Amino acid sequence: MKLLLLLGCVALAQCLVSRVPLKKSKSLRQTLRENGLLESYLEQHPYNPAAKFYSSGSASESMENYLDVEYFGTISIGTPAQDFTVIFDTGSSNLWVPSIYCDSEACTNHNRFNPDDSSTFVSTNDSLSITYGTGSMTGILGYDTVTVSSIEITDQIFGLSETEPGDFFYYAPFDGILGLAFPSISSSGATPVFDNMMSEDLVSEDLFSVYLSKDDDSGSFVLFGAIDDSYTTNGIDWISLSEETYWEITMESLSIDGSTVACASGCQAIVDTGTSLLAVPEGPHDSLGHVVLLGVAADHHLLLCPPLQISCDDVSSLPDVVVHIDGKSFPLSADAYVIQSDGVCTLGFEGMDVDTEEGVIWILGDVFIREYYVIFDRANDKIGLSRLS
Repeated sequence: MKLLLLLGCVALAQCLVSRVPLKKSKSLRQTLRENGLLESYLEQHPYNPAAKFYSSGSASESMENYLDVEYFGTISIGTPAQDFTVIFDTGSSNLWVPSIYCDSEACTNHNRFNPDDSSTFVSTNDSLSITYGTGSMTGILGYDTVTVSSIEITDQIFGLSETEPGDFFYYAPFDGILGLAFPSISSSGATPVFDNMMSEDLVSEDLFSVYLSKDDDSGSFVLFGAIDDSYTTNGIDWISLSEETYWEITMESLSIDGSTVACASGCQAIVDTGTSLLAVPEGPHDSLGHVVLLGVAADHHLLLCPPLQISCDDVSSLPDVVVHIDGKSFPLSADAYVIQSDGVCTLGFEGMDVDTEEGVIWILGDVFIREYYVIFDRANDKIGLSRLS
């Protein structure tokens, strides 16, 4: 049985996410729609945050940067539209949102889909069950119109949650998850959203690309059907996928100061927008932490709850961590892998053994992705990386 993973860290979420219930604000799109102004606004502002159009057959969905831990945007489901914030997650393949059938405490703190309010909803007798790195959900499957930015997908299958046990989804600042990985790992065989975009010719190119901002800044987006050339001025390094499950690639090694410190014989890694940190198998994780922290906190293991704190004055003395893929080097400076918040500095690594049919894998999460404009190319089964600075 395949483990489908949001792969955001449980420990990080429990340590960093506020225990105070979040006050949810309406999205720009929701406010405009409620006042009958959305269509005219989009016509007058083609590059607005609600729907940034690059060309026919492509559209960008803006994402909110929540503490450099999670990135989420707004989609709508049903007729008339019901809005939901979702993680655009390349580490899973299903779309699901909370529903009125859910009696878990987590659902009381989020928007819930009401199928009775949608004239285009079609029910099924099929069930859905997904276990993530940070929680789980069960529910039922249904079909309805799903709108992502300016792209409208008819008869999209999605999950309506009935249970969301535990604390993580209660405190999460998003409602649900929109998976962008391959159909082969989709729970209950549900067709992923992007696969329907491709099959219905709603995108001009069978790819999407992601930019994640830093330091809680705005500007993060996922662009469907196009590459934004303004983010590729440093060129694009293309890497072939090793599996069509997650966005999985072969990593050759990881080095510090020219010396290999982990993955010496090669290893598998996935590029995952749904993971906050760089997730390392438990053994190499401790070794990597000791090397990085040499002279700073070398007697510590990398424990995330509480996160391993270091003096922010020491950040400038920490070495680059270099990921080697396909004969190319992809460096992460200390500014990239050290997370600074309210004057507190912690390392952006986590120990996590993720078992797949190919063995234990590494996860290049948001700590890595923030340094690169990432292109997820379904047409050619490749990932493109363009350094941002």
